[in-house]
Amino acid sequence: MRTKVLLLSFVLLLLFSLGGCAAEGESRPENGPLQETQGEIPSVPSETLYPYETQELCARRGGNDIYGVIYIPRDAGEKMAAVIFSHGFGGTHSVGTQYAEALAQKGYVVYCFDFCGGSPGSRSDGSTLEMSVFTEQADLEAVISMMQGLPYVDSRNLFLMGTSQGGAVSAITGAAHPDEIRGMVLLYPAFVLANNANELFQSADEIPDTYYFLWMNVGRAYFEPLLGYDIYAEIAAYDSDVLLIHGDADSIVPLSCSERALEAYPSAELKVISGAGHGFSGDNARQAVDWILEYLEDHRVS
Repeated sequence: MRTKVLLLSFVLLLLFSLGGCAAEGESRPENGPLQETQGEIPSVPSETLYPYETQELCARRGGNDIYGVIYIPRDAGEKMAAVIFSHGFGGTHSVGTQYAEALAQKGYVVYCFDFCGGSPGSRSDGSTLEMSVFTEQADLEAVISMMQGLPYVDSRNLFLMGTSQGGAVSAITGAAHPDEIRGMVLLYPAFVLANNANELFQSADEIPDTYYFLWMNVGRAYFEPLLGYDIYAEIAAYDSDVLLIHGDADSIVPLSCSERALEAYPSAELKVISGAGHGFSGDNARQAVDWILEYLEDHRVS
């Protein structure tokens, strides 16, 4: 499916729920403890705005299809810088819509996708009982490989962007592939997840096969790899510039998590939005988009 004009893109994204490259799961609950707030599409400076198209596009990891929507600017060049957006725990690709539309208008290819088993409403294959931070890393690595093969993507300018758990997954993945990832934007990254797992379970023997965590069932596979895992030591391997954006009123992932990451990274900057919680909308989202665009413009190579 392809939109023909910018004004139809949002409508067609809604229509995507009627079909696609992976089976549709059950609907996501309206509210959950880790749900990120979402708002209208933030406005962007109007000096240069590109129309864009959207397409359903699947990556593949093993036997799993990874469903996503790609935003492709028109008339922005033969090869364009690209951003891969990773949603948080229990989310879907739609969490990235407000950012994808804003960045596409400024000439960036953006791909938003559903992690396998990432939520009951995921349109990618896989079960929430099989999902972990590390299966999501494998999903993201498959997406990176797919994006590198697209003829209109400039592989020298490939950026990762993620919210909450997707921010943590992006950070881990970027650290594993520093030469392939030009930069990273991490929005309220959930580096707290390893601590959560270690507080819940003292050993692997205590982890049940199924556990209701936050607002959905996950499996042993989610918690066991996090026992004793030092996420800050892991992410420190990424030595290029990182942009962290966090709200100081986030009750799900404390601001202190990003402050600690700021110390772990060789080169990072932390932007704090006063009064913002776990997810940005309205003026907070517009401020985040301004910072993201400034970072991307400063770090992409020509």
